[in-house]
Amino acid sequence: MKISRFFIPTLREVPGDAVIASHRLMFRAGMLRKLANGLFAYLPLGLRSFRKVEQIVREEMDAIGALEIKPTVVVPGEIWKESGRWESMGEGMLRVKNRLGNDFVVSPTAEEAFTSLMRDELSSYRQLPLSLYQINTKFRDEIRPRYGVMRGREFVMKDAYSFHTGDASLDETYEAMGRAYRRIFKRCGLTVIPVRADSGAMGGSGSEEFMVESVIGDNTLLLCKACDYAANVEKASCKRDYSAPASLEAVKAAAASLPALEKIDTPAVRTIEELCAFLKTGAKQFIKTLIYKAVNVELDLSSAPGCSKLERRRPAPDTPEVYPEAFFAVAIRGDLDVNEVKLAAALKAAEVCLAADADVVRLTGAPVGFAGPVGLTSLPLVADETVTALNDAAQGAVTGALEKDRHYRHVAYGRDFSPWLVTDVRTVVAGDFCPVCGGELYEKKGNELGHIFKLGYKYTKSMKVSYLDENGKSQIPTMGCYGIGIDRVLASVIEEHHDDNGIVWPMTAAPFQVIIVPIKYEGAVKAASDGLAADLEKRGVEVLLDDRNERPGVKFNDADLIGIPYRVVVGDKNLAGDSPKIELKYRRDKENRLVDPRRAAEELAALVFGEIEKLNN
Repeated sequence: MKISRFFIPTLREVPGDAVIASHRLMFRAGMLRKLANGLFAYLPLGLRSFRKVEQIVREEMDAIGALEIKPTVVVPGEIWKESGRWESMGEGMLRVKNRLGNDFVVSPTAEEAFTSLMRDELSSYRQLPLSLYQINTKFRDEIRPRYGVMRGREFVMKDAYSFHTGDASLDETYEAMGRAYRRIFKRCGLTVIPVRADSGAMGGSGSEEFMVESVIGDNTLLLCKACDYAANVEKASCKRDYSAPASLEAVKAAAASLPALEKIDTPAVRTIEELCAFLKTGAKQFIKTLIYKAVNVELDLSSAPGCSKLERRRPAPDTPEVYPEAFFAVAIRGDLDVNEVKLAAALKAAEVCLAADADVVRLTGAPVGFAGPVGLTSLPLVADETVTALNDAAQGAVTGALEKDRHYRHVAYGRDFSPWLVTDVRTVVAGDFCPVCGGELYEKKGNELGHIFKLGYKYTKSMKVSYLDENGKSQIPTMGCYGIGIDRVLASVIEEHHDDNGIVWPMTAAPFQVIIVPIKYEGAVKAASDGLAADLEKRGVEVLLDDRNERPGVKFNDADLIGIPYRVVVGDKNLAGDSPKIELKYRRDKENRLVDPRRAAEELAALVFGEIEKLNN
């Protein structure tokens, strides 16, 4: 392909809103242009690399037996109402009406669409297991799209969904997908970190994210220095830094040994830091109590304190009943923070957030900053596991007394308060210790490229999918869900593979594999350049020939900017004489070397396909 017949509008200046390498370089290299905030168009060069990534994903999905289909991007709103996500997806989902007033959705994800398709087609256990996938456009109305295609409003994803007769079959496909994802990212030249993750709005029992390290990452990862433990902070756990009580009897025995509960004056003291200074003790001796509002809670709260009058409703027919809104008190050791994702998961809530100050005062009867678990009967009390160990301290714990400028000390768990629920809602941080081997955890920022979920029956049950088993009995299939963001993978390749001069493509994602740069495209140089290009193309090598009437420096800079792996320079000086030569340079190397033009095509083809084989194996 000659550049004069191609379209590569390179830029010397960096776009003002481009703050990460991939955003800057995709614009400068003429790969991408912006239509509106969060909406981008791929130009010919960018689309070639996009298709390379897309094809790698397609090949690996096909290799494990997943079957590609092509659903619509706009889907009926009715199926989202059936699943119960019509409201819970919030304003990020673009809802539209047609001329008849019917509701439709511009797909932000495809669980409903695939489940609806299977509901109409599935009849027998003989059809299962079945894995289907699409590579298709999505739209999410991000509040603040940024970083180019790394976080755009419109994007392309590979979604796969699997349907099974039971957990064993689901586990098998889940593991196969995980292996396929690792191959996809290796073939793209990416270094990924697989981490334990929260299933979030997708639901389900288990999930794994595939992250790339990034200074602008949306996710915080906790990794162990001594083993391969890695988790998103939303899911991360750690080794206990306390001794958990062995039994209820042990709790009572420890409580009995503590001094009696004592209410003390703490004038103008509200924060943990101020209490530490006032009482001359450490934050680990305090119980911090926060009030949270939870939305769409699935747990049965009929016997929970303060919840007997709450009404339940179904978001959609055949979906679980939920409490649209409920409030909870959450107690945690004073030196720790509540992990709101863990809390939402424990409460089976769509989301949680700190209650407004007015709600805190209304529910606790005390000013903000003086809540505590003792005597708090208006709310269900959720206690982090760390609270159960504070009886081991000689003086017990300190906590708010539900009165302005008053606190309790000598507080004993099991004697002075009893939580409605005890669970892990602790935010793990760097310096905590690995739950697997006890090694120290450290922190990295990362961006998610792919995510695999065990969805279970969340969608098949609410959307009434069934099949007949071998005994003719109706059963509900279980599901898995597996996504990869194609645009984000492409941007991440550039993030990992670039230098000060431009992109440094791995061979498998490069828009072209060889660029030929004639010093002056005429005479013997033109003949040699054309001949080499034709020979390489016959061997299956993708070639870009820079036939422009530009200075050599301009051509070299553009070749480095767009990042073609091998550059061949053809000039009169090296072609002259009995031993003609052309200059060959690998984009990753600083030095070039001279090669015989008569053997250049064979050598380049071997280099190109050798690089591809290395990444593919």
